[in-house]
Amino acid sequence: MNKRRQRKKRLPTQAIELDIQRLSHDGRGVASINGKVAFVAGSLPGEKVSARYTRRRSQLDELRTEEVLASSAERITPACEFAALCGGCSLQHMDPAAQIAFKRAVLLEKLEHATGLTEVDIKPLTTLCADPYHYRNKARLAVRFVARKGGALVGFREKHSNFIADMNYCSVLAKEVADLLEPLRRCISGLQACDNIPQIEVAVGRISTHNQVALVIRHLLPLNDKDLAVLQQFGDQHLCDIYLQSGGIDTVIKHCPEDEVQRLYYRLEEYDLSMAFHPMDFTQINSEINQQMIPLAIQLLDLQAEDTVLDLFSGLGNFTLPVATRCKQVVGIEGSEAMVSRGQENALANGIRNATFFTASLCETITGQPWAGQHYDKILLDPPRSGAIEILDQITRLGAEKIVYVSCNPATLARDAARLISQGYRLMSAGVIDMFPHTAHVESIAQFERVG
Repeated sequence: MNKRRQRKKRLPTQAIELDIQRLSHDGRGVASINGKVAFVAGSLPGEKVSARYTRRRSQLDELRTEEVLASSAERITPACEFAALCGGCSLQHMDPAAQIAFKRAVLLEKLEHATGLTEVDIKPLTTLCADPYHYRNKARLAVRFVARKGGALVGFREKHSNFIADMNYCSVLAKEVADLLEPLRRCISGLQACDNIPQIEVAVGRISTHNQVALVIRHLLPLNDKDLAVLQQFGDQHLCDIYLQSGGIDTVIKHCPEDEVQRLYYRLEEYDLSMAFHPMDFTQINSEINQQMIPLAIQLLDLQAEDTVLDLFSGLGNFTLPVATRCKQVVGIEGSEAMVSRGQENALANGIRNATFFTASLCETITGQPWAGQHYDKILLDPPRSGAIEILDQITRLGAEKIVYVSCNPATLARDAARLISQGYRLMSAGVIDMFPHTAHVESIAQFERVG
């Protein structure tokens, strides 16, 4: 511990001037200090900045921008007054159009490096974009009671720190949730258990008449009757559902309103579908982008009425059920039993009879699985950040003429694209989906066709 403290003291205290050459894949400026690579948070290519050290390593240095001495034409004033402090966004200081160009470049660079293809070889898809503010329907907010701040802090963690940002609004959270941050701070501050609430999960459902808000409040010790009454009053006053979580996800229970409905909903109007989900379920974080992404995936699959489609990592059926409205049969595979149950629930509620769901680990062999012995015309993949490398060699034997891959990590998409190419597929097109504006997160979609 003492050695760690000593190392921290060795950081230079004086700010230094740096010329920013480019952006790293995580959205930090890249400079050089005596031939050593330096990553500078809050800077843009072409800028001269005054920056201060936050960390020194043997191979690289990390700094944060203190002052912009010569700014880039791509620099804008962030819409959020907390953008420089809060770690929820890393690129609010960058023009949204420049953010898109940056993400396209990251995707193309990864694909080129892994596959040997060039921009000429890969048909670019139009980037899916929407309003870059108040888009975020899901979030995990940190909570901490800090007496010297006058009460509880509720929000994202600070940049370069584990401290919680002192913020009372957020320009990327859904408006209904952003408006609740200040009331939430007051509510938590007034609880006797204020020291024992570390986080609040937020989920928003979007339906035609109004938006639904659910708050899942994690508490480390049991709440007394007075605190429970305060939380119920808060839910009643602000028209939100309150859930309590005392441990793992299986301990989540609904506190109010007093009904048995533990679902939020979102609509997919183009397909006349209402999708139900529990506040702790995985759903797409940006509903406007989701409304564009599903039709694009279906277009790239080129679905025909007689097609049989395999949807891997199907979740609660976000792609599966819309696909079912355009083909003969769709089979959804998901590793979580709870999500498979939700997919079945949504299929039944929407009168979808040509969608079947199975639970299976997609990191293991599919030999012997009841769904793995048939031919599929088209395959849709929407894996986690780790990608789908474990399943690719197996699914390429299923005979699909087209594969559409939705990715939340361009590095694993590029790796998997190379594998699909080696297995007899051609990368036809790829593009960026701006699911997370103002961050360096790159969501993308790629289309593959079997050769011959």
